[in-house]
Amino acid sequence: MTLTYILLLASFVLILLAAELFTNGVEWLGDKLNLTQGAVGSILAAIGTALPETIIPILAIFLARDKTLGHEISTGAILGAPLMLSTIAMAVVGASIFTFHRMGRRESPAAEINNPHMRRDLTFFLVAFSVAVSASFLQSTALKWLVALGLAGIYAVYVYQTLKHPGEGVEDLAPLYIAKKNDNPNMVLVSIQVFASLALMIFGAKVFVNQVETIAAHFAVSAMVLALIIAPLATELPEKLNSVIWLKVRKDTLAVGNITGAMVFQSSVIPIVGILLTEWKLGTVEHVSIAITLASSICILLFLGKKNRLPYGVFALGGLFYAAFFAYVIYR
Repeated sequence: MTLTYILLLASFVLILLAAELFTNGVEWLGDKLNLTQGAVGSILAAIGTALPETIIPILAIFLARDKTLGHEISTGAILGAPLMLSTIAMAVVGASIFTFHRMGRRESPAAEINNPHMRRDLTFFLVAFSVAVSASFLQSTALKWLVALGLAGIYAVYVYQTLKHPGEGVEDLAPLYIAKKNDNPNMVLVSIQVFASLALMIFGAKVFVNQVETIAAHFAVSAMVLALIIAPLATELPEKLNSVIWLKVRKDTLAVGNITGAMVFQSSVIPIVGILLTEWKLGTVEHVSIAITLASSICILLFLGKKNRLPYGVFALGGLFYAAFFAYVIYR
């Protein structure tokens, strides 16, 4: 187990370094494509960092020796990502804002957010997630295909709305890490850094997940707990270090959009895999996770209102929702 813990720490450090490279590269990519901060955070960064989590449900379905267990792991991973993003990831935002404020890096213990953008993200998430979970009550394959097409359409509309919405471009660009002496690196250099950092992040996440699975097996954690709690925590949370880095330099729209954009992607595109390739039957634990996910998101949306600033405490509420779910799982 000593080697496992060493690899766990090493993979976390690798993910941290890759996240620094990725945030720098994706900002330059957004600048080259003339995208707003909201579009960079909610589309480019969100999809890029969600790729490792996308692979887990697919591998569980096609490579698991026990098909029932594979479907269980896939379903748990699909539902676990939105749960983690709407609770723990939000809590990380709140904790980061508070910490950086106490360190003197931020003037206010609140996030300066783009209200229309964040409200749009959360609204699309609530609609898509509700549609996805409602498919579990359908018996007809044709109706499930209809829901899957509907989810794809919802995400397409979301991308269109995000891209056409006015907003500020990415400002105060730090030099591209692989070309620090170049004030205006070309698209090739920017793309190389983005894809290289993403590859490092995926590799680090894979090593991280393997070590977490080894630890889970050592302590006899069930497959459902592994799928619903440990896998999303291991794959999603380290990659949200992008948001922490952006919060440190007060690029709050990018930081929050990275999470809310991932929520939309994980609630619309990824559930299509579960709906079409598994039985998509949800039990009590899954329904509780869904309720917690929706409650946390609705709570943040209600606090948001028409404000352009959100105190760290609002984000920190996500931690309480996750603690409630975790306590339920332990009790069960």
